[in-house]
Amino acid sequence: MSILVGTASWTDPTLIKCKRFYPPGCSSAEARLRHYASIFPIVEVDSSYYAMPNATNSVLWAERTSPEFVFNIKAFRLFTGHQTARDMFPADMQPHLPQNGKTSLYYKDLSAEMQQELWCRYFEAIEPLRASGKLGAVHFQFAPWVICNPHGIRHVEHCADVMSAMDGCTMAVEFRNQTWFDAKRRDSTLAMERERGLVNVVVDEPQGFSNSIPAIWETTHPGLALIRLHGRNHETWNIKGAVASSSRFHYEYNDEELDPIASQIIEISKAVEMTHVIFNTNYEDQGQRNALKLMGFLDHA
Repeated sequence: MSILVGTASWTDPTLIKCKRFYPPGCSSAEARLRHYASIFPIVEVDSSYYAMPNATNSVLWAERTSPEFVFNIKAFRLFTGHQTARDMFPADMQPHLPQNGKTSLYYKDLSAEMQQELWCRYFEAIEPLRASGKLGAVHFQFAPWVICNPHGIRHVEHCADVMSAMDGCTMAVEFRNQTWFDAKRRDSTLAMERERGLVNVVVDEPQGFSNSIPAIWETTHPGLALIRLHGRNHETWNIKGAVASSSRFHYEYNDEELDPIASQIIEISKAVEMTHVIFNTNYEDQGQRNALKLMGFLDHA
């Protein structure tokens, strides 16, 4: 039983600006990652959601961390059903994108050949992490409009098929639509994840929204459980006009909230080889403080 606790991103502008986590003089990309990795054993790369990652960064990340350090990395937004602005695509591919008058494109707008090219480039970009043994899960946070219907299931299974062709890549799935885990579909969703070898992402997040799901403390992959903690801030969950994720996930867990979460993490970790816990409360140093506090609860459990 091994539990790794970390945060989503180590470069959020509000984290750097608050000057509480990084010591004086820790101002370069290398210094910040080395400092982060001296405290936490895992981090989630979220920049790969907004734009295609590149192998150069992956090489540097691997070189700047210890052999045991783990990177979970988010899937590119196009793969997860989100609209994607044209300038988010690789520059050399942009002239060849469909000329359909749309400023943003969806996965279905691209030809099969272009879809395949993007997958290939994504895998090439994360290969240095996989080759170094530092790649944890590839995290698919599907769009709120990817619902549990035949079309949505087909897309999730398509992504699973592509991922299964890559040795050493574990696909974790986080849904943002309540249909996947309503009373009628909960069991079938978990069954699909188990059949496909997908990691069910356990989430702690505000409830009562169409784009929020309950925490399903179930494992679907023998090797990994993944828990993501988004905070419980109902006021900012669907805030309009947010320009950064730190505006949405602005929350500090208290001891009364973290104590039972720690107990649930310990219990679920008994069913898998490895458990990853990621705090996505990323306003200033909230995530880092939350993560350290949870690590303390786990150490004394």
